[in-house]
Amino acid sequence: MILYFEVHSFTQKIFHGNPAGVCPLDQWIDDDSMQRIAAENNLSETAFFVPKENRYELRWFTPTVEVDLCGHATLASAYVLFQHLGYEGEAVVFETKSGGLTVWKDNDFLIMDFPSLPAERTAVPEHLISGLGKKFKNVFKARDYLVVLDSEKEVRDLRPDFSELEKVDCEGVIATAPGDDADFVSRFFAPRMGIPEDPVTGAAHSTLTPYWAERLGKNRLFARQVSKRGGDLWCRQTDDRVQIAGHAALYFKGMLNWEAE
Repeated sequence: MILYFEVHSFTQKIFHGNPAGVCPLDQWIDDDSMQRIAAENNLSETAFFVPKENRYELRWFTPTVEVDLCGHATLASAYVLFQHLGYEGEAVVFETKSGGLTVWKDNDFLIMDFPSLPAERTAVPEHLISGLGKKFKNVFKARDYLVVLDSEKEVRDLRPDFSELEKVDCEGVIATAPGDDADFVSRFFAPRMGIPEDPVTGAAHSTLTPYWAERLGKNRLFARQVSKRGGDLWCRQTDDRVQIAGHAALYFKGMLNWEAE
């Protein structure tokens, strides 16, 4: 049996934000079992963590693959530790494939410290145009493609062709624009990773934050992801790191009927 939580990240209300599965473990189970659990959960990511001295090793799985960085499932894991597993430290440190990630509490906010991943201007791939269904000029690339549009309405009105976006040579595609009542808005599509559209994507803000900090000339930014569920993030650019803050809400706590084979 495995203790299991479903946490909705970057929101204070369930049914909003981004759902993440969280499985605290005493020791690692096999990779195939973690992938099968993530596939069965069918959430954008399921997180698994184990204690290691004064920190935790953390891994994330989509329904189809393991990924090397995930914001909302990191936030959800910290929330579970602070709110439901009796963790009493001021901050929790996770060891991940992207290095050490720290999350700390500030009143009712959880603040994550992530690497900054600035994007560089690049040529526009054919499948990106056909996948998003429109032409655009400003395209950048870091881990993901970053497509900069002119207005929040353009971002909201996108109706992607996921079969085309799946052919784009990166993990995901970020569409962004200045916000009507936020510094910037975004949506995130990752069909190659088994996630047609991610509701709220903390990791994408490792690229969004340096872009908008430079463009707007300020290092503290309020962001909104305008997916159907939606979510709010408070971002800060600090040298080569990005701080991403948000809330979380517990939807479900229970046990998974898993036994080692």
